[in-house]
Amino acid sequence: MKKNLCAIAVIGGSGLYDMEEFRDKKEIKIKTPFGSPSDSIITGKISGTACAFLPRHGRGHRLLPCEIPQKANIYALKSMGVKTIISVSAVGSLKEEFAPTHFVFPDQLVDETKNRECSFFGKGVVAHFPMAHPFCGNVQKMMHEQAEQMRITAHFGGVYVCMEGPSFSTRAESEFHRKMGYSIIGMTVAAEAKLAREAGICYAPVSLVTDYDCWKEGEEVDQESVLKTLRQNVANIKKLLARAIPLVEEIDAECECAGHIKTSVLTARENIPAGIYRKLRLILDEAYEKAKIS
Repeated sequence: MKKNLCAIAVIGGSGLYDMEEFRDKKEIKIKTPFGSPSDSIITGKISGTACAFLPRHGRGHRLLPCEIPQKANIYALKSMGVKTIISVSAVGSLKEEFAPTHFVFPDQLVDETKNRECSFFGKGVVAHFPMAHPFCGNVQKMMHEQAEQMRITAHFGGVYVCMEGPSFSTRAESEFHRKMGYSIIGMTVAAEAKLAREAGICYAPVSLVTDYDCWKEGEEVDQESVLKTLRQNVANIKKLLARAIPLVEEIDAECECAGHIKTSVLTARENIPAGIYRKLRLILDEAYEKAKIS
């Protein structure tokens, strides 16, 4: 049964839960039908607003992008009553104007991953969710406005291309992505965005530019430079989260993120195997109740 612990969650690097504004912290261990999440989920309050934090790669950064238990992560947050996820991740820039230390709020997504599980469905239940607009623009626009007011250099719009990793791009791949018109490149957003859409959760990524991938002569990506720039970005994202999280609840819910479930499941209720229904009940109950299917 869903616990209404908090409506807002942040998925990001493990350093974020150390932010000074995160008060009354508690750790919660959640088991899901898809295994355990990346780590314990930390709940508390940021600027007086209840929220949850999930370290994407586990504390101590133990999980490769392809090892992240994405289904367990999103399902666990859904079980807590989360309605909005703010996703924080480091990215490489594919455009000159998106420089290291800048923030980008992308509005489009290209998924080039090969080995990720990106759907809760299958094995007896079929669903097709619209992804024309993969992110919750309402939340992103608010955060972009707040970033600009704080004089953080930020860009709204652009294409996030999600690569498999864990290796960084080859020069040929980087040049190809630039010719395709993509804006930034990372390794985590695609599966999160798709699973959040299926779970009826608003998903709003903020991308922290750490490097120019490897296309820019003399500024090729390496782990040392990434970490140096990331430390600067983390200081700014902590300040932005402290300011923006209380405003998430004030956003007029004009988006359709939570409503796609009622038209996306194609399998009739009576045709779904009992075991599969039990496993997905947290999501499917909403589908059939909203569609008024018995």
